[in-house]
Amino acid sequence: MSSQESLQEELDSLRQAVKSLLGILDAQLIGQPQTTRQILECLIAGGHALIEGAPGLGKTTLVRTLAQNLDLDFQRIQFTPDLMPADIIGARILNFDERGAQGLTFEPGPIHTQVLLADEINRATPRTQSALLEAMEEHQVTVFGETRQLDRPFMVVATQNPIEMEGTFPLPEAQLDRFLVKLHIDMPKAVDLAKLFAKDTTGIRQQNEVQVECAKVLRMQELAQQIPVGDDVARRVARIIHATHPTSELAGEKTRALVRHGSSPRGGLSMLAMARARTLIAGGLHVKMEELEAVALPCLRHRILLNYEGMAGDMPISELIEEALQRASA
Repeated sequence: MSSQESLQEELDSLRQAVKSLLGILDAQLIGQPQTTRQILECLIAGGHALIEGAPGLGKTTLVRTLAQNLDLDFQRIQFTPDLMPADIIGARILNFDERGAQGLTFEPGPIHTQVLLADEINRATPRTQSALLEAMEEHQVTVFGETRQLDRPFMVVATQNPIEMEGTFPLPEAQLDRFLVKLHIDMPKAVDLAKLFAKDTTGIRQQNEVQVECAKVLRMQELAQQIPVGDDVARRVARIIHATHPTSELAGEKTRALVRHGSSPRGGLSMLAMARARTLIAGGLHVKMEELEAVALPCLRHRILLNYEGMAGDMPISELIEEALQRASA
């Protein structure tokens, strides 16, 4: 068997495993197929996700099910105003050995995992929120001058409640930019709710059978990075990012009037990373324009800042992104 045939066989096996995993995720989060696909694409792209949705819509269930079926270590942190950075990254504690001698040993915090659910991240203080930054960007933490590498793959999934904003600490723009995507979970339709209520409650806990081993996740991340991007696709991404800035010659009428600041270059890199992951799952050989349009909303919705008029008019970010896509293709 040639190396090309061996690679194709490996890709087919990985895609079949991903298809099975998506079926399990869809069964857990009924009526949200786009969200389940995007969070898996985010993991394959090697990024982190911010999920916004009202309580009780299944955010925690989705992330836990993803980790379980990928054989990844999972930890959950409930963010509160009194949470301290040491509660996340760990601390040195005083121990006594069998002879009574004292010594300091490091007790790792919950960030030393592979899939970390940061529940209601905007309820913690900015000092505690910033404890995640080094881990998200460098996949390492520094404690008392000592750097500790985190296991790979490593993914942070943070959640926010858009209803209850009193007493919260909104994430600063620089920290929002560290998330590859921002996903929304909406209220399911009545027909989907009926399916949820009709489920057998004895089977509500997900089966422990692993669908994709950890080594395969790392392999998919490696393969996704190797998917080529043509010059035409790169130029299209550059035009899309420029079209989100109100001072750009590519900006549309709504963007000029309602946007204070557009996406950073990291937004373009996020689009390409997500498009590569989407291409890998779909079985494509190179990134196409359709993939860019499919990932534009989750990659850019948290990177476009409205001005006073835009916030007062409650302008949907999705309309501004659609306008940027149209202007970039003109």
